[in-house]
Amino acid sequence: MVILVTGGARSGKSMFAQSFFTETDRVVYLATAEVYDEEMAQRVALHRSSRPASWRTAERPTELSGVIQGEEGCLLDCVTVLTSNIMFAHTAQYERIPKEAQEETEAEVERQLDTLINDANACGCRLVLVTNELGSGIVPEHHVSRVFRDIAGRVNQYLARRADEVYLCVSGIPVKIK
Repeated sequence: MVILVTGGARSGKSMFAQSFFTETDRVVYLATAEVYDEEMAQRVALHRSSRPASWRTAERPTELSGVIQGEEGCLLDCVTVLTSNIMFAHTAQYERIPKEAQEETEAEVERQLDTLINDANACGCRLVLVTNELGSGIVPEHHVSRVFRDIAGRVNQYLARRADEVYLCVSGIPVKIK
């Protein structure tokens, strides 16, 4: 089963996503964030303290294959950070990102997520994907930010089509939308 959990910043997505695994300790937490400064270190520490110590953590900014190893569950937090990691790895040399590079980036994000989904389905592992809903805000001023928002939005649509269930978290309240 694939479950997508989306919502804005601090909407309660991560805590809700964790609630899908209250019946098992055999969970791998797939962390996509990289620690570059003290603020990010504090955010990572907060996330770590919120989940059971029995869960295995796999830190993977990219390359999601081979993560699931006999677990009953996998929680990827988050798709948006994965998307930015892949985007900036593929497009850092551009001031204005050409359409072809945008399409290649999006295809790579989807390829990596497909690998994880296929791995989960092959072993009967419940997969919960956390992502940010970026389309409800203002249109970003800068080209690179608009490209990122567009790619993230299309990736979210792709995952929503692939998911068995989709939830939107608003002010700490999850709403099932699929």
